Amino acid sequence: MSGAAPVAQLSDEQRLDWLQLIRSDNIGPRTFRSLVNRYGGASAALRALPDLIARHAAGRNVRLASRDACLREMEATARFGARFVALGEADYPPALREIDSPPPLLCVKGDVSALARPMVAMVGSRNASAAGLAFTERLTHELAGADFVIASGLARGVDQRAHRASLRTGTVAVLAGGLDRIYPPEHEDLARDICARGVVMSEMPLGWEPRGRDFPRRNRIVSGLALGTVVVEAARRSGSLITARFANEQGREVFAVPGSPLDPRAEGTNDLLRQGATLCTSAADVLDALRPVAAGTAPMRPSLREDEFWGDQPEPLWDEADILGEGGSAPLTSPSMHMNEDSVPAPTQGRALEAGAASVVALDDALERLVGPSPVTVDDLVRASGASAAAVQAALFEMEMRGLVVREGNLVARRV
Repeated sequence: MSGAAPVAQLSDEQRLDWLQLIRSDNIGPRTFRSLVNRYGGASAALRALPDLIARHAAGRNVRLASRDACLREMEATARFGARFVALGEADYPPALREIDSPPPLLCVKGDVSALARPMVAMVGSRNASAAGLAFTERLTHELAGADFVIASGLARGVDQRAHRASLRTGTVAVLAGGLDRIYPPEHEDLARDICARGVVMSEMPLGWEPRGRDFPRRNRIVSGLALGTVVVEAARRSGSLITARFANEQGREVFAVPGSPLDPRAEGTNDLLRQGATLCTSAADVLDALRPVAAGTAPMRPSLREDEFWGDQPEPLWDEADILGEGGSAPLTSPSMHMNEDSVPAPTQGRALEAGAASVVALDDALERLVGPSPVTVDDLVRASGASAAAVQAALFEMEMRGLVVREGNLVARRV
């Protein structure tokens, strides 16, 4: 259905048909598309499904979703203040509509006008350095000032900083679970703030607790929403690299922020640069590439070379049965090496820092994580740690005496 002509606004009954079809076991986006294209609509596909299951899906655990359960989901979604937007409807994000196997239905909450504006995805390390967080904030402000909405995954670290920096100008957060299952849970307040001028969205039902395979699914939506994806910090085997891969496969520009070769958090981004990603040292690098695309005067294009960079063979994101018997429902894939990276909770230290509660952990441990080989200002460390300036200065003095950091004026870097 990607690239198909937009459909008219669905009626409530048609929307229920779409929901029942996509919620059926082993009916993913590709199978949904095949069924709707074959039978001319979701209602006709639902009527044909029992016979198709009997003829082609024996032993494949294909099961039609309960109509009553789907109706209850729609009612619960409305009570939650959210709604479903169907592929092809006016409020469906235009860039996402163009990817391979886009989500048939999106559950959205907030100001959906943000979905019509051009977007840039910002992703990176969950345990970002203070320098990485400061650059994320600066880049986000400049891109937002150029009327780009910022899309990300509501994760800790770079995602969180990008969302906060674009709250007043428009940001879109994509969840791996249901809209009422914010992950990480300390970002519940941030999700509420996003809805004021932006959108929180998911393709999963309310009540869905995110699992390992749901995070790559989320990542392909993050990249699909945007004209380009910026990776700020990413270690090798980082979950951010899957977003870069999806962006490239979707024909979108991939930007990488260079980092110190001594910092493991820069290994993934430096590898992306070697692979052909566009260098990003300022907002101008992004705007020069994406403004012509947003204006419709230049096509979207992939920027990475396809070779051995991605490592392991992909694994499926969905279990989709070929119930039409035509071999046309192969599952979408993602690199297996990233499959569970985002689902592992970050250390307690990281959660405390983002919540502004540095007293939960020893400040010197927090600063050891935040200070990398690239110089960062003391002011940035104060902001990232949530501690007082006096406490940070005292901790830095102790670290300098122990030979862990070097200082030059207001700049601090890890001793290497």
